[in-house]
Amino acid sequence: MDELAVSLKTAYPRALATLIRLLRDFDAAEDTLQEAIARALEVWPREGLPGNPVAWLVTTGRNKAIDLQRRHKLEVRHSTTVRAEADESVAGRRTAEAEVSQHFDDDLLRLIFTCCHPALASEVQVALTLKTIAGLTVPEIARAFLVPPKTIEQRITRAKRKIRDARIPYEVPASAQLPERLDTVLAVTYLLFNEGYNASGSLDLIRTDLCIEAIRLARMLSRLFRAEPEVTGLLALLLLQHSRSGARLDTAGHIIPLDEQKRALWDHSLIVEGSALVEKALRQKQPGPYQVQAAIAAVHCEASQAADTDWTQIAELYGILERYQPSPVVTLNRAVAVAKVQGAAAGIALLRIIEDSPEIQRYHHFYAALGALLAEDNQLERARAAYETALSLTQNPSEQAALQKKITGLK
Repeated sequence: MDELAVSLKTAYPRALATLIRLLRDFDAAEDTLQEAIARALEVWPREGLPGNPVAWLVTTGRNKAIDLQRRHKLEVRHSTTVRAEADESVAGRRTAEAEVSQHFDDDLLRLIFTCCHPALASEVQVALTLKTIAGLTVPEIARAFLVPPKTIEQRITRAKRKIRDARIPYEVPASAQLPERLDTVLAVTYLLFNEGYNASGSLDLIRTDLCIEAIRLARMLSRLFRAEPEVTGLLALLLLQHSRSGARLDTAGHIIPLDEQKRALWDHSLIVEGSALVEKALRQKQPGPYQVQAAIAAVHCEASQAADTDWTQIAELYGILERYQPSPVVTLNRAVAVAKVQGAAAGIALLRIIEDSPEIQRYHHFYAALGALLAEDNQLERARAAYETALSLTQNPSEQAALQKKITGLK
């Protein structure tokens, strides 16, 4: 990807977040940003990249919006709103801004909290935020939810309509309103990282830009909610996961399984920071799903080589996670850990419990795990069928290559 494309992809979420705040309209912000990007594609190759691509896109998009308003002779108050929003001094919002302005100097985080309005259903909040703020496509979001893309498209459309019809304000929530939105904000940050860590809509397996953005947001949240152990747990989880990124692909861009990775390539400064955060969160004795997942990641990172991994502890932690966050995906991960301790047959038995779940039937990682355990149990034809199903369900070339290698290796 060339420098111009990288700059546009990196700038897009923040520029869109700012335009939505300024224009108070999702569709208008998306439309004007597309106009600004089209203009950038004409100007930047000729004049060079601007020093601040986000500011350039926002200024161009806002000017386009004002021009459109004038052209269509909209009411004066609408144009005034577009110009006035830049200084964030609307009287009705001054008090709330003063309370938390030091934490909301970032439009992206500001708009995440705005999108996570309690008037919207939780799954709708997450879908809208991932589409608008993170710039994920509908298929990418559908993959995160394990539902058809059409379902996500409908959720996003309904959310925009609800915001418009109910006149939900595009504003920073008051301090007292922040906690009730926190769970959804954490979910958005977590899903944003996951999409970067296992990109479904990219030729690359890892989208580092999304991982880094999610970690940046998690750090801001940890400063805003210092006393919330789940916020600390989420940041720890992302740091520990991201610490392994440098060892996950070979020179050809193919996946290297965890047990084959060169652990010297792991970022040990992130491991030290993440492990310390896990301990800090758990000392508060208010465990939750992000803390448990971070503890699992920490156990993996503690092993100097794959053979030293404490799979018994990992299996127990997944059992605890199932109580906090029961889902077929958690059971899938527990099955893999149980197989390491008790053998492939025990893992397969657990996978059979969830194989009829609709979301699992669209999840290629399930069939890849099933194929691996069936191969280990010497059920080669069934393993081949499972791998082929997994191959049909993934769009990522790197994952497809890895699965094809598994199929070829069956004897």
